[in-house]
Amino acid sequence: MTRKFNSYIALLLAVLALSVSAPAFPAESNQAAASATVAPLSMSPAHTPAAATGAKADAPAPAPVALPSGGTAADRISDRALASEAAGSAAQLRIALNLAWTLICGFLVMFLQAGFAMVETGFCRAKNASHTMAMNLMIYCIGLLAYWVCGYALQTGGLGGFPTLGGGSGLNCEVTVHLFGKAFGLFGAKGFFLGGPSLDPAVCVAFLFQAVFMNTAATIPTGAMTERLKFSAFVAYGFFMCGLLYPLFANWVWGGGWLSQLGANFNLGHGFVDFAGSSVVHLTGGVVALAGAKVLGPRLGKFNKDGSPNPIPGHHIPMAIVGTLILAFGWFGFTAGSTLAASDLRIGVVAVNTMLASAAGGFVAMLFMWVKYGKPDLTMSANGLLAGLVAVTAPCAFVTPFASVVIGSAAGVLCCISIIFVERTLRVDDPVGAISVHGLGGAWGAVALGLFADGSYGGGLNGVKGNVRGLFYGDGGQLAAQCVGVAIDVIFVFFAAYLFFRLLDRFIGMRVASDVEREGLDQHEIAVAAYPEFNLRQLPFGSGITPRPRQ
Repeated sequence: MTRKFNSYIALLLAVLALSVSAPAFPAESNQAAASATVAPLSMSPAHTPAAATGAKADAPAPAPVALPSGGTAADRISDRALASEAAGSAAQLRIALNLAWTLICGFLVMFLQAGFAMVETGFCRAKNASHTMAMNLMIYCIGLLAYWVCGYALQTGGLGGFPTLGGGSGLNCEVTVHLFGKAFGLFGAKGFFLGGPSLDPAVCVAFLFQAVFMNTAATIPTGAMTERLKFSAFVAYGFFMCGLLYPLFANWVWGGGWLSQLGANFNLGHGFVDFAGSSVVHLTGGVVALAGAKVLGPRLGKFNKDGSPNPIPGHHIPMAIVGTLILAFGWFGFTAGSTLAASDLRIGVVAVNTMLASAAGGFVAMLFMWVKYGKPDLTMSANGLLAGLVAVTAPCAFVTPFASVVIGSAAGVLCCISIIFVERTLRVDDPVGAISVHGLGGAWGAVALGLFADGSYGGGLNGVKGNVRGLFYGDGGQLAAQCVGVAIDVIFVFFAAYLFFRLLDRFIGMRVASDVEREGLDQHEIAVAAYPEFNLRQLPFGSGITPRPRQ
């Protein structure tokens, strides 16, 4: 590896020296050198000098011809070959760097699964801890398999490739309808089982990166449905969410679908824009959480006969706070990784905006609860921090750091107000606040992009010229597109999820029996209880554990 690296360095130095002493190449040669950088990940053999010049391999070498500069035609051909090889090597290095960057960020997002598991388990009661952990573990397995079978194809099967990753051209079939002389993409039709001509390194890397986003969206509703959801119903939900519902909406925004084309088709800014998933991931997950919690109903003892709520404290708040910090760490992969390119220097702005919005959300949520109720609420501070992250996820690449602080601060306050509203007015039992943190936070983030995008980034996005600008920077059409996208997300996802949960409840049953809920789901739904010593008298027969009599 070191010898090859030294060879490239020597090659680049030689090209620089020749560029000073030799006359400029003709225009035709420049075009040929530029064309050598196209498709660096091609599976064909490397170009040879003979192939590059169009000469036959067995043809005799031409006689040297003297040139005014003192060189020969053979020297000039060799120089062009060296320049082409250097340019091709630089392009390959850029692609390889982007692939590695995207993979590393995907690994960070995968680590969010641990954060979600700790947050949700810490906010639930000890008797249901293993059940909650099991849902967070198995949604990863179920979701990946469902996404591999059909979800990825439905989402990206018509995208046409990943330019920064150097491949993916096999994903070229989008099912569309034509209305008013416009094409509206509905879902992709290539890439099922990651097989066929669609398979290449770029497709695989993009699959990993998109799959962990999908897993995040599917994990969010488990927090709202925990402590009373049957595990069998959870398994059915996982396949539906990851294989069908999430990929459809993701296609409309990130797969070349109709929401992304609102700008090209109707002059609404750049169409619906969501840089890293405030709506596609978080609003979708929050809306599904609302539908699921509505069908399930509240936990036993949550509400009195007059509708007033009773607090049901979580069993391990330190665990939930550690999970929150894990989420804040992994979120950098969420946002900065969505460039799909380490060569995109905007990643610095994206990362700083992510950090500032989270800090603002947590701090303002703490102040709000302190002023309103006399003491800072640690759980609300954690949810405010997460709401700030959720809100900035869509606009993080398009706004200034100051705007990120404003967006995060507003998300922190909205989160606190929404959690109280959902519980006391809607009377929906959400043990972890997922509906407010991800649902309302995601909606606010998508709308905030339409307000605060400053026109410094996003040139050519979704086929529209110029950078992305919000209402405050002269483009009200972008705000209109964002509002349309949020409305479609809420309406389509809620009704699709609500219908699915109703059917699931009718044919399988979603909720455990009341005696099971009282004793704890760990004992009846999961083979291993998280804290068996807490409930020895209630363990089912055959557990192999016998309470020791008191001395």
